[in-house]
Amino acid sequence: MLQAPTVNTASETIPTFEQLGLGPDLVEALGALGYEEPTPIQRAALPPLIAGKDLLGIAATGTGKTAAFSLPLLQRLGTPGKREPFSTSALVLVPTRELAMQVAEAIHRYGQKMGVSVLPLYGGQPIGQQLRVLKRGVDVIVATPGRALDHLKRQSLLLESLRTVVLDEADEMLDMGFAEDLEAILDATPEERQTALFSATLPPRIASIAERHLRSPVHVKIAKEKLAAGAGPRVRQTAYIVPRPFKAATLGRVLDVEGPTAAIVFCRTRTEVDELTVSLNGRGWRAQALHGGMDQSQRDRVLKQFKTHAVELLIATDVAARGLDIEKLSHVVNYDVPNAPEAYVHRIGRTGRAGREGVAITLAEPREHRLLRNIEKLTGQKIELATVPTVADLRARRLELVRASLREALVAGELDSYRSVVESLASEFDMVDVATAAVKLLHDAQVEGQEEEDEEIPLVPPPSERPARGPRGAPRTGERPAPTGARPDTRPDTRRSPKRRADPDENFDMARLFIGVGRQAGVRPSDLVGAIAGEAGVEGKRIGAIQIGDTYSLVEVPEPLADQIITALRQATLRGRKAQVRRDRS
Repeated sequence: MLQAPTVNTASETIPTFEQLGLGPDLVEALGALGYEEPTPIQRAALPPLIAGKDLLGIAATGTGKTAAFSLPLLQRLGTPGKREPFSTSALVLVPTRELAMQVAEAIHRYGQKMGVSVLPLYGGQPIGQQLRVLKRGVDVIVATPGRALDHLKRQSLLLESLRTVVLDEADEMLDMGFAEDLEAILDATPEERQTALFSATLPPRIASIAERHLRSPVHVKIAKEKLAAGAGPRVRQTAYIVPRPFKAATLGRVLDVEGPTAAIVFCRTRTEVDELTVSLNGRGWRAQALHGGMDQSQRDRVLKQFKTHAVELLIATDVAARGLDIEKLSHVVNYDVPNAPEAYVHRIGRTGRAGREGVAITLAEPREHRLLRNIEKLTGQKIELATVPTVADLRARRLELVRASLREALVAGELDSYRSVVESLASEFDMVDVATAAVKLLHDAQVEGQEEEDEEIPLVPPPSERPARGPRGAPRTGERPAPTGARPDTRPDTRRSPKRRADPDENFDMARLFIGVGRQAGVRPSDLVGAIAGEAGVEGKRIGAIQIGDTYSLVEVPEPLADQIITALRQATLRGRKAQVRRDRS
């Protein structure tokens, strides 16, 4: 078990950077950059790091960790002397290319007047360019583990004169599979070095690395900020419990109601990212995808558009978005609940920075409610369970936006050129009717191209509000569970209607049906649910997972009702088209 002294970050008066031991050049650089006072992690980490001690720092993303290790690193480096070819004095290891560039840029800004040279090393950049700079010798290298190890093997990176090693976002590096690379790099460094390890969480693997590679480290843990009585959290955390077939529609409504200025939506797979990006663009949002299947030039272009607010939504996988630091990010959305609570902490740490309020939204399937409880235990914060916005809520929000637009126009003035039109209409119609017609035209223009929603998304009560299942509803040994996305059946009445051939509380296998229309025909999950319910007389809550492709759809239905549903759908139309309907053969 790692034993280390702990620094108490509480203080009645906040010390200045000078009082923490920083030299005049660095204090001046911080002043020019607009830094007014050190953050808690900086107050705790600067003195021991300046004194040359090893440090294990646990603090969430966005707390000022970069400055906490960069400033002492630069101060101990001093004015650079003669640089040996392929050598470096300080090595900072980070999980991603994006973070390498951000950290290198920050160190360059802090140490610019000192004449410090900084080089980011990462994959995707021509190695020849990196070799030319390394040959001159570099004071500080910021690298991803894979590229740093590559240069070590080439002997184009020499660590004999290394004085400081920093592991930033160490838990992320381990999650990405860099454990062996980190061990190999640390084993190649001099024993008499200073080592700082920073992480948002402290899993056993991080403690193990600290035990082996840090010498009597100062242990700094920055607790969650305690808010004053009556103050709300800077990150408002909300979850919506929704069946999987309705998640895309739910997300669209939530975004329409929330109105984020800049948001990252996290998905599990590349396919999910691409499909959701198309769906949200269809709702009028400016969305771009970001995932590992894109080449580096594409990723750079997308990030530039997002950072300059040319797009509002970034739909990304965890791997592609790791290390991103987006200023003024208003919302973070978990399209799926992260399996690891630590991943949730990393994601939502990107919003609510610099004193601004952020919003974290999670879409959870009924079976994922347990994962939300695990997250609450880790964070010590309650995740509010909210009700999915209704069609009425959405229309009210759109009208509110119209009202706000009209108010801005009235406040701005400069309406004289339009007054004659209003006056001529006022001679024929009531003035209120004229204004109402103008509101209608503005509303229609704002929602042009967006399909009017008229179907409600089914509500799923939280587990505490669901009626207990009787003995007949208990799972039986050897029977398979209901499929992902299936609606919970809470009807206490088990009487059969003429068209229902299975008791609603019975456990039965599900059959998957192939339906020969899909996204290109404009088919939505609600269309399929409505057709099966209306034509076959099967309640929507008995329908399982729905998957919609470009030219086909797959729907899970109770096996005893499959033939009945096939017969009914073959006689019906979907989006005005007759469709092939059969059991899926895949």
